[in-house]
Amino acid sequence: MKSTGQGFSHIAVEAAGGVAVIALRRATKGNAINDEMMDELAAGFAGLAETVRAVVLHGEGRHFCAGLDLAEHKQRQPVEVLHHSRRWQAVFDGLQFGPVPVVAALHGAVIGGGLELALCAHVRVADETAFYELPEGRRGIFVGGGASVRAARVLGVDRLTEMMLTGRRYEADDGQRLGLSHTLTAAGAALAEAKRLAAQIAENAPLSNYLMMQALARIGDMDHAGGLFAESLAAALAQSTDDAREGLAAFLEKRAPEFGRPSERRTREE
Repeated sequence: MKSTGQGFSHIAVEAAGGVAVIALRRATKGNAINDEMMDELAAGFAGLAETVRAVVLHGEGRHFCAGLDLAEHKQRQPVEVLHHSRRWQAVFDGLQFGPVPVVAALHGAVIGGGLELALCAHVRVADETAFYELPEGRRGIFVGGGASVRAARVLGVDRLTEMMLTGRRYEADDGQRLGLSHTLTAAGAALAEAKRLAAQIAENAPLSNYLMMQALARIGDMDHAGGLFAESLAAALAQSTDDAREGLAAFLEKRAPEFGRPSERRTREE
């Protein structure tokens, strides 16, 4: 893999072909998120090469991410907390609504802000060591990185309320059943499976991937009629592209499609 994360101290970014791998690198802290890591995550995703078509996100060491680094947590005034929360939300929105799909490989602790980060991913692969908590209630604080929106959409408001009030810990099997993960593997196998899925996703037509990432979550917020109209607009965009013609031709010719930007296809044809 080619390293593209020079200058980062809390994350590493490596790219191989159409897939980039972003690793959280604060293993001695359980990959807990501090302000520097948040800034590096924003820069790492923003700096991805145009050739990258999918990203794998994982944590080094024993845990995916233990959430907010409470050891570095500062006492802030309300307006400072507001801006800090909005910063997290902006970075996480940049992952969910960025240019390429994100596949998260989860193991060990996926707690608090770590769960908020994981839920930004479009595909989540967990191994059997993964466990999930939102312990903010036991810390006298409240979620600020998007859990009240993203976790509620996965779990439902009722279960999320109970999870936060009680500090309930969900194990890997529970997370799989509830939708916190989409695939469950043996211990130590999540990263390899995430890379396999990312490589598969990277072979899709780029615009189709982009529309699935951008449109579906927003359609979920719309009323029935608005959602159907947005779906039609997305279909009109996707089905009038060179990639759509390539996909149909490949199906009829019983071969694998070669999706890519028109310039890339012209180069292959020449």
